[in-house]
Amino acid sequence: MMKPRVLIIEDEAPLVTLLRYNLEKEGFEVSEAADGEEALVRIAEHKPDIVLLDWMLPLVSGIEVCRQLRRMPQTRALPVVMLTARGEEADRVRGLDSGADDYIAKPFSLRELAARLRAVMRRAQPSSSEETLQFDEVTMDLAAHRVSRSDKPIHLGPTEFRLLRHLMQHPGRVFSREQLLDAVWGHDVYVEARTVDVHIRRLRKALNADGGPDLVRTVRSAGYALDHEAR
Repeated sequence: MMKPRVLIIEDEAPLVTLLRYNLEKEGFEVSEAADGEEALVRIAEHKPDIVLLDWMLPLVSGIEVCRQLRRMPQTRALPVVMLTARGEEADRVRGLDSGADDYIAKPFSLRELAARLRAVMRRAQPSSSEETLQFDEVTMDLAAHRVSRSDKPIHLGPTEFRLLRHLMQHPGRVFSREQLLDAVWGHDVYVEARTVDVHIRRLRKALNADGGPDLVRTVRSAGYALDHEAR
């Protein structure tokens, strides 16, 4: 089995050495770049399976590197985990809004970091080719355009259907309103971010009509996730 390739984009050499040693021990193949420009060249030459990206970088910031990766078709789906000393909630939201898949603040446990990288890679596996999506007792038949919970049919409007499909394809991942707007409504459509809240409410109401546990988690100031811990 091939080792997953992680590209570390970090300008602090001692931290890169520490990360390389520990991630190689955890079964990753590691490459590195000291700044955003070098990183973009390396990714173009040999695309990694996942990117570990520091927020504070010389020349091009981590946020900007992430935005550039999301703009290019060949790297749009490349998993990105941001690494930063910034732990403030607003900064976390900015990181997620720029397209990062996850966010880990320094100081961090190296074992937790390896586990988070693996979790993000698992979530990034393409699932759109599947005919059926399953989360908890909710089943989506994509071909027949049907949704059920505990075998009882759920009637959803087209927007709620697309919203649920996107959340079910990435269970546990928190999406900001802006990310949901891009994924569900599309980049070129002007819709207010609060519109997402309206459709999430409708989706919740439909999913929970029979009094089952709420599976949609609201993450204050960050967004929404499909999660067993919603209640």
